[in-house]
Amino acid sequence: MSSVTVMLRGSHFRDSRAQRTHMRHPANCGRVERMSSQQFRVSGRSSKRPRQERPAGAGTGFLFCLITLACMVGLAATYYFFVRTTAGQFIDESALVEATELSGTAGKASTGFLDVLPVTSLIIATLVVLFVTIARRRWTAAGIAVVACVAANIATQVLKLLIPDRPDRGVQTLEMNSLPSGHTTLAASAAAAVFLMVSPRWRPLAGFLGSTFAVATGVSTLINQWHRPADVVAAFLVVGIVMLPAGWLILRSGNSWNVWRGYGEHWASSRLWAFLTLAALLAAGAVAAYSLLQVMPGLSADSTTDYFWAGTAFIVIAGYLSALGGMWLFGLAARKR
Repeated sequence: MSSVTVMLRGSHFRDSRAQRTHMRHPANCGRVERMSSQQFRVSGRSSKRPRQERPAGAGTGFLFCLITLACMVGLAATYYFFVRTTAGQFIDESALVEATELSGTAGKASTGFLDVLPVTSLIIATLVVLFVTIARRRWTAAGIAVVACVAANIATQVLKLLIPDRPDRGVQTLEMNSLPSGHTTLAASAAAAVFLMVSPRWRPLAGFLGSTFAVATGVSTLINQWHRPADVVAAFLVVGIVMLPAGWLILRSGNSWNVWRGYGEHWASSRLWAFLTLAALLAAGAVAAYSLLQVMPGLSADSTTDYFWAGTAFIVIAGYLSALGGMWLFGLAARKR
């Protein structure tokens, strides 16, 4: 009995030791550790989800509203300085008077250009909008762009009626209000409608060409003595006030095609168009500064063309600044890929 008891105790001892050893060093310990590390690595990769694309226009509504508000403030400031103050009236009227120095060949050319401008603007804008609408089926965008274009021109005519006539500040000028310029509004709104309708890769080219067309219209009205420089600048601001909200709506409703892949994707999205726009803007700024320095301080009355070139520079600055701002803003708001 004692030997049997010893054997049973020995067997029990070995079994207990084996169980303790198994508990300390399980047979599948290495496999479990390898599986755990592998699962950790897999879960680490799966935790890095692909970056979701931001829809076109998302998160930029406040920026569009802010810039639209800035255009409103600019319009009010343009009216106050160039219509309500003596210095502003003198600069504006002097530019108009000095335009007679270029009333020869340039005047005839500008008159011919202004005569065909309404038809030209409507034909170009209509052809582009119809082509893009039918070919790309952008019906919503076309409706928004056309309504905004019409609204900008109506707003200009309403402002002409509502804005009071020029007060007497001792400056010899016509008292009737001519702000904003209807011709410039028509050209700029047509160019803006085309800009909004085309794909993002075409917008740098459309912005440069459209602003050039609108600037040429504004300068022609000055040369032809139809409008003062402030009238043209005000027209650009009116178009911005109406077209910016419309552009944001087009971005939000056209997420599938408002995709911006950056400069250089296409020849129409080359940085060249942005550089040309910036170069024209800087050149106009230099001309305006130089011309005004010739007559400041005191607003000299001995000038023959300084006020005209300063007024022309103001028009160029307003037009190309609108184009450059549009390229940046709509490139920022478009969907990235």
